[in-house]
Amino acid sequence: MSLVASLDSGVSALSTFAKGIQVIANNIANVNTTGYKGSRASYADNFSNLLQQGAPSDGSGSGSNLDSLQIGTGVNLQSSAADFGQGTLTSTGSNSDLGIAGNGFFIVRDSVSGVSYATRSGDFRIDDRGYLVTAEGYRVQGLSDGTATFNATAVGNSIAFTKTETAPSSLGDIKIAFEVSVGSGVTNSTGGAFTDAQVNDAKPSQKSYSITRKGDIKVGLSNGDTVTVGRVLLQSYRDPNALTREGNNLFSGFEAAGPVGGVGLTASGNSPGSAGNGEVVVGTLELSNVDLSQEFANMITTQRSFQAGSRIVTVSDSLLEEVINLKR
Repeated sequence: MSLVASLDSGVSALSTFAKGIQVIANNIANVNTTGYKGSRASYADNFSNLLQQGAPSDGSGSGSNLDSLQIGTGVNLQSSAADFGQGTLTSTGSNSDLGIAGNGFFIVRDSVSGVSYATRSGDFRIDDRGYLVTAEGYRVQGLSDGTATFNATAVGNSIAFTKTETAPSSLGDIKIAFEVSVGSGVTNSTGGAFTDAQVNDAKPSQKSYSITRKGDIKVGLSNGDTVTVGRVLLQSYRDPNALTREGNNLFSGFEAAGPVGGVGLTASGNSPGSAGNGEVVVGTLELSNVDLSQEFANMITTQRSFQAGSRIVTVSDSLLEEVINLKR
């Protein structure tokens, strides 16, 4: 029976260290994946067969305590914990690329299914409707609906526009777009000096946008004004290792990870640079935090452990063969 048990221990080593190699291989494969967080395999011993129960010494002091006698049954993969340490931020020059310096995840939503995900990968783009989205079209969540109204007045032969701004307050999909017209954001107060059509032709229009480290999205207008139309929000977790990887740099399982401030986003609890959240760095992407040299070192030790496990199987097989040959 003990030889069969040693064979089982060797098999457990082969199975477990094969999983360990798989973890290392996945890390190496994602060394260039934006926002990827490497994993580390941890091992634990299997239960032990108790051959003799330990006992304390007797009260007279004439005897000694009795040690327990146990024999282990192998090894198993205890966990594959992710390393959520900061990855290096590299410059891309694109205003829609966002890196996070510090804690927190972007929250993105599939507008078709309504399902939300967390991600550290900030390689976003502006879609045809003006929404800030991932490569898959998932919309980045935050504050939206920031706008401004303008009062048009005549100043000599030109039109002057006075801005009244409304800060973003609605939680939802972030849209980087700004447009106004007479009757919808622009009031013609020129006293008839200019027609509505002339005011519309001269009205401020969107020319550019930028995102601050606090996540505020500012649209630059043709008249030199800026309007804050939204804010990117971040979500931090007490136990990010409880998040579930969904592929495409996405995570789910928010509740199990303990979202700071609750699952729902709020302006006070999820703004970048506050409540323990990191800051947003525009024009950058966070690289994978995988250390190739460490991964190859781990691969060597795991490979040798696998080889040692295979040798246990070989030796156990030889001993079983000897036992079987006793019948001859």
